[in-house]
Amino acid sequence: MMFRYSAALAMLAAIGMPAGNNAFVTKSLSPITITKPTTRRSSSRSTLYMGPPADPTAPITEVTGEGSRKYRRTVYTHDSWVKHRSPDRFVNNLGTLFNSGIYKNIGGTVLFTTSVAVFVWAWNLLVGGYQDFDGVMHDPLIVEKWAMMIGLPLTPFTTLTPSLGLLLVFRTNTSYGRWNEARKFWGLNINHTRDLNRMATAWYGNQSDWDGTEFMEPSTKELAPINPAERQYLLGQVSILTWAFVRSMKRHLSPPAEDEDDYVTEIKARLTPSQAEAMISATHRPNRALYDLSVAIEKLPMHFVRKNSINGNLSIFEDTLGGSERLLSSPVPLFYSRHTARFLACWLVFLPLALYEPFANSWNHIIMIPATAFISVCLYGIEELATQLEEPFTILPMQGFCDKIGANCDEIVSWRGQGLDDNEVVIQDNIEAMAPSR
Repeated sequence: MMFRYSAALAMLAAIGMPAGNNAFVTKSLSPITITKPTTRRSSSRSTLYMGPPADPTAPITEVTGEGSRKYRRTVYTHDSWVKHRSPDRFVNNLGTLFNSGIYKNIGGTVLFTTSVAVFVWAWNLLVGGYQDFDGVMHDPLIVEKWAMMIGLPLTPFTTLTPSLGLLLVFRTNTSYGRWNEARKFWGLNINHTRDLNRMATAWYGNQSDWDGTEFMEPSTKELAPINPAERQYLLGQVSILTWAFVRSMKRHLSPPAEDEDDYVTEIKARLTPSQAEAMISATHRPNRALYDLSVAIEKLPMHFVRKNSINGNLSIFEDTLGGSERLLSSPVPLFYSRHTARFLACWLVFLPLALYEPFANSWNHIIMIPATAFISVCLYGIEELATQLEEPFTILPMQGFCDKIGANCDEIVSWRGQGLDDNEVVIQDNIEAMAPSR
């Protein structure tokens, strides 16, 4: 066993293949070319940072609106969950109230609703009289016959409140469901990329079951002995093309202005020039990546039954890709979203007319103004949350997912796998690993 392992190392050294994972090495080994995967460059887009940009000089487009969505791509760790459950979370969240991207997005709408409240308040004081700071009442400043106080009873608003609540609940639940479905699609990608590379690595060059039962008839020609360099190349292709699929899927679901340059750079850095050119120029890049991955799997020396099992993962990738495209191209029915927005806007715009009398006990009814602003922030905020969640991909940490998938696949295919270990040695190693320390 040690002689076989030493011989394999000597072969790798002879063809100039490094032991590490930090460079492209292309050597001629007839009839194939050995290409070693590179280490993936770090990407600032996979940073697990949440909140507005730390740079105080960042443009306003990075603080609010579409530019702020990249700062919502969070991945939690154990420390993050500890902070999330902190008893101080209420105080901490109130402390960042004015940094909230949600509130900044609805600021103009809230200002308009509050302006309506200010107008109602000021007009009613002008035509109905007002009280000065000493508590003395004064006559109206406008005494024309046409000048009347404006207001509405509160009953219509209380009657419509349950209906508005149902609309907002359905809107937010549907939007969260879309986000959750997108996250599950990427969860399936993560799970089945690992599964695919695990099976390819473990089954490489083997056509029998673990108990020695042959898949083929005795007359069938057995597979040739494993060539370690060829094995490393073929499994490396499976790993790289698995990463290329998820990276292409991420680019497919991201805005071109944000991700196109990074995508081209990363694909050219990891794939061969011909592979990279074919994938970049493809009309549907994820489909091209899946095709190349299918070809790489077909080249693996193993029984077709096992190849079929591996290819089953590719069908799941097609499902996650198609489901993601459905979410991206099909929003919540627009007539529902528009009706909810109109209903909410009209309800809040006319609300100040009904709040003037209920706040008669405050000085000149003035509390109706901050009350209107507070109610507007709460209700417009709920609708804004639903709108932000409705398209989930630009707030999912997809670059982080791709980096993790690539690292996991590279690690899996680096394991020695079938045909490179004697069963007795494997069993002995397992026994020693499970034995209690002495």
